Amino acid sequence: MQPPVERPFWNPYVAGFVLGLVLLTSFLVMGFGLGSSSAATRLAVGTAHLIAPKATEANAYFSQYVGPGKKILEDWLVFEVLGIFLGGLVGAYSAGRLKSEVLRGEGVSKGHRIAMAVVGGILMGFAARLARGCTSGQALTGGAILSLGSWIFMMCVFAGGYLVAPFVRRDWR
Repeated sequence: MQPPVERPFWNPYVAGFVLGLVLLTSFLVMGFGLGSSSAATRLAVGTAHLIAPKATEANAYFSQYVGPGKKILEDWLVFEVLGIFLGGLVGAYSAGRLKSEVLRGEGVSKGHRIAMAVVGGILMGFAARLARGCTSGQALTGGAILSLGSWIFMMCVFAGGYLVAPFVRRDWR
């Protein structure tokens, strides 16, 4: 069975409206907004705990997640992120866009593009912990409840993007 013919992307305004409805539903059903960095933190700490359980339990930061009587997956955001991943797979397949490829600009090797993505992901993960939330948590959830810190965070994200864009632009041309 072949995947369906590639369909166009959603209209961004429709997608934004639907995302707003998902956020509203999350507030109404769970009592919390959306986010993902706590799920990544829990999975990373859980992995570290499998490798070095005594070291993670002795660490003040890690011990809030692991130790006697604590369950690493005891956070609904872990399952939210799993649902996002699975939903993304189903959505990409049903739109005929499920492919194994590395998008990059001319003259940029796959290795360089992957390395830049990994470095960027690590920086964003570290920054999310410093900012007490990821861009989805800060922008969507914090912005929706009119948190001043979240609005400042997003303005800094946009400013940082504009400042760094000239340096990485060649990766996309």
